Amino acid sequence: MSLKLTSSDWKHLLSLPVIVAALGYFVDIYDLQLFGIVRIPSLQSLGLSKEEVDTIGAAIINWQMGGLLLGGILWGVLGDKKGRLSVLFGSIITYSLANIACGMIPHIDFMSKVEAYKILRFIAGIGLAGELGAGITLVSESLPKHLRALGTSLVAGVGLLGAVVGTFTVKLSGDWTIAYFIGGGMGVMLLLLRIGVIESGMYKKITHSAAVEKGNFFSFFTNKERFIKYLKCIGIGLPTWFCIGIIAYQANQFGDVFGITEPVEPGMAIMWAYIGISAGDFLSGVISQLLESRKKAIAYMMAFSLVGVILFLFSGVKTASMIYFYCVWLGLGTGFWAMFVTVGAEQFGTNLRATAATTVPNMVRGALILMNMLYGAFKPGLGVVLSTTLVGILVYAIGFYSTLTIPETHHVDLDYLEE
Repeated sequence: MSLKLTSSDWKHLLSLPVIVAALGYFVDIYDLQLFGIVRIPSLQSLGLSKEEVDTIGAAIINWQMGGLLLGGILWGVLGDKKGRLSVLFGSIITYSLANIACGMIPHIDFMSKVEAYKILRFIAGIGLAGELGAGITLVSESLPKHLRALGTSLVAGVGLLGAVVGTFTVKLSGDWTIAYFIGGGMGVMLLLLRIGVIESGMYKKITHSAAVEKGNFFSFFTNKERFIKYLKCIGIGLPTWFCIGIIAYQANQFGDVFGITEPVEPGMAIMWAYIGISAGDFLSGVISQLLESRKKAIAYMMAFSLVGVILFLFSGVKTASMIYFYCVWLGLGTGFWAMFVTVGAEQFGTNLRATAATTVPNMVRGALILMNMLYGAFKPGLGVVLSTTLVGILVYAIGFYSTLTIPETHHVDLDYLEE
């Protein structure tokens, strides 16, 4: 297929729903990754030791991921029952206020600051869960089908740069609390921009139909074929959060076991990974368009990331720069995030699409809790490298199987309902 775009195509790709979804995801990723970036300095400022920073930091990440898991169901159901825009407004209000509150943690004296941190990241996770799924659903239903891959890749490619901006914001501000305030402020400003966005036409057609059951989360589990598709949608995304949540988040631990004497900063690892992911998301849309296949694009990129994981773990990395290099590699290879969410949206009818597109990526994020548990259980006996290897084997096996066996959706017309 040719990538030649007409003026009409560009008008669709640069329309307000696409721009607002891209900016929304930018703020979402900024806030989502901010704790990973400020984890060490923020917990050290609260008086925690090096060991406590690792253990309590992992616990706070799990609380945030638990919020994402719960929020994914909440916002997904709401997106199908009340509309895509209700989620775009409600989610950004929730996580913006939670992030502003995170900036006030040093001044909390009515309870443990660590416990407050856990609760606020949990609330932020609930809010952050709604942004991507609702945005991708709205964009997918607003664009012609031949532009869906490019449109959703544009949303993710711009949005994922939020992690890069988050890293520089922390460094330039000199204070992790200011970075939280800036994230919350950006969310409030974006809220005003969303006032002009209109609801999806496909969704409007079923809004007043009492005969159509909308947003029934449990319907994914009452039909065998639908349930298997749903599980495969989740399976496709698992390698993305393995690379980010285990390797990039824990980059300092790999620096220690590799014998690297210079400091390895998780914040820098996350930033470099997201530079790769942003480039990968732009690339995944182009590859999908050229191959006329979502599955092939994802499979090729997943294979590229697997090679990067193997080299990272076993090639003898000796410098912090090489860790950051492999973070870019892994980011580029797992830059099929938008494509994977798009596949989740395209697998299901209009009355379940927001529920699928919102819960699927957050189920993947929530799966990081299980990955961390496995990694933590293996690490005392096997060490960091072998523990990562075992978790990676499981994650990639599921990822490849799910990708290769799920139905292709590149040419699918989305104007249909689930019965």
